[in-house]
Amino acid sequence: MLITTASPADIPALCELLSVLFSQEAEFQPDYQAQSRGLAQIIAKPEVGCILLARYQRQVVGMVNLLYTVSTALGERVAILEDMVVKPDQRMAGVGSALLKQAILTAQLQGCKRITLLTDQTNQAAQRFYSRHGFRRSSMVPMRLDLKIERTIIQNQSDG
Repeated sequence: MLITTASPADIPALCELLSVLFSQEAEFQPDYQAQSRGLAQIIAKPEVGCILLARYQRQVVGMVNLLYTVSTALGERVAILEDMVVKPDQRMAGVGSALLKQAILTAQLQGCKRITLLTDQTNQAAQRFYSRHGFRRSSMVPMRLDLKIERTIIQNQSDG
């Protein structure tokens, strides 16, 4: 197995992996065009983040995405880990652990002082996996505002 940084040529294979991931998550749906645009933006701007992928026999079998930001609480650079997925037929073979270890190393090399991630509340297997790798549950509660929906609400209020 080889872990490398994704290139634009990898986007179709990464979209396939995201389709697997988003089909098992409650909040997201696979959307090839949207995922392709997002992946291209990250790949084109290393200061924004990086996408690591695992190849086995020249096939992309897993991926993880790191996005960089600055924590005002720490006064330091931090990473957000997203889109960790391994092809179902490659699970339990060490691919996820190898990807996660490389993501942690990459974040450290980028000067990050913390990695934050989200998992579905019902995904106990993922939570156990991350716990085995040193991640701990936070007392913070994630909340979202869908700006597409919010913009529609604001427009409707100003029209009425």
